Amino acid sequence: MTTLTYAAPVAQSERITLLDSIRGMAILGILLMNIPYFGMASWLSADLRLRDELGTINEWVFWFVEGGMAGTQRALFSILFGAGILLFLGRQSTRVEGLAPADYFFRRQIWLMVISMFDVYVLLWSGDILFDYACYGMIMFVFRNLTPRTLLIAAAVCLVFNVTRNTVDIRRAKDVILKGEEIAAIDTTKVKLTEEQKTQLEDFEAMKKRSDPKEKLKKVDEANKKMRGSYADAYKVRSEEYMEGLIEYLYLQAWDVFLFMLMGMAFFKLGILTGEAPIRVYVWFTIVGLGVGLGMAYGRIMFWKAINFDFIQLAKTLFIDPYQIDRAFRSIGLLGLIMLMFRSGIFKWLFAMFKPVGQMALTNYLSQSLICGIYFNGYGFGMYGHLERYQLYLFVIAVWVFQIIFCNVWMRFFLYGPCEWVWRSLTYWRAQPFRRRQAAVALG
Repeated sequence: MTTLTYAAPVAQSERITLLDSIRGMAILGILLMNIPYFGMASWLSADLRLRDELGTINEWVFWFVEGGMAGTQRALFSILFGAGILLFLGRQSTRVEGLAPADYFFRRQIWLMVISMFDVYVLLWSGDILFDYACYGMIMFVFRNLTPRTLLIAAAVCLVFNVTRNTVDIRRAKDVILKGEEIAAIDTTKVKLTEEQKTQLEDFEAMKKRSDPKEKLKKVDEANKKMRGSYADAYKVRSEEYMEGLIEYLYLQAWDVFLFMLMGMAFFKLGILTGEAPIRVYVWFTIVGLGVGLGMAYGRIMFWKAINFDFIQLAKTLFIDPYQIDRAFRSIGLLGLIMLMFRSGIFKWLFAMFKPVGQMALTNYLSQSLICGIYFNGYGFGMYGHLERYQLYLFVIAVWVFQIIFCNVWMRFFLYGPCEWVWRSLTYWRAQPFRRRQAAVALG
């Protein structure tokens, strides 16, 4: 009879330092993407016309983030999430028998859903992704035993589906615009419009109105007033935003996350994520990934600038939505660059610095919601909409410094971050050791 120990979280000695470090980089990098939505109305985030940012430092900051970093941090996080599924299930299978590993895994994912609801409805972050990742993680359970080759093929299929879906959305918008322009040119004093034509014209006019800078600025003013109000005002805005985006992201953008989770599983099985692959693999990742990805991103940015951020012109002109393609290449290139830095041995200090940040990824993610909520919303300092774009990123740097210092100090005394400890205790339905001294006494 095989004797197995009881299920338990990953011991400190079992942790893979490299994965913790990359996770730390990714969790801080995610704030780069989220900060425009924390600190100003969403209509401002990708339209430089509205606050006359063209030709200023804000334009340069926007292009750097959008062209270089956009989407890569969440992609890295998704890759690590996929690898984490294999790590969790693999380690539990050595401790407990039968269906117990799956039981603990699904319990872990369900508690992540609960934590997500806390982030959305208490900390008031409408851009929370934890609920989505909890659902996607349970789906990924099915693919855990596939070969790396099959996983990579599945990831490629997800990329095709994702690009196709986004392109279809643009084509549908183009159809609305072309039909609307055609109908608008009809002389209604001579020709009476049919009911179908009237509906098509109304759809076109509504789309034009949504894209009109003056209309966007009205919505910006409305958002500023609400978000600078009471907690109840912010709750109403954020909860409605979350519910509006939940279905679209959870069901329609699933291919986005599946792509990188599957990739993460394959890379983990191939030893790429643990630094065990040949150095030439990381060199090719970096050269091809960043070369193709940044090149495509530059072309995408120049196109946006040429059409002056006008969605109507974008939909009429764009043949295929290239964002997910250049994002995938940029993400792989960034991963390759990070791995080359690791393999060089020169940056040991950097990876050591980010290791505690990655070990406390959940705590850092939730604390970003807390910090930004207090700083920007009306129930705190009410800075929503007051900062220029470049100032938002200075705020990001300040948060990074605080979280890096805090995590490095915290992990000297504790085994887990506070939120990680709660999550693990709920998963195993048993309070886990918290202080390092307690763990030492228990082992001694």
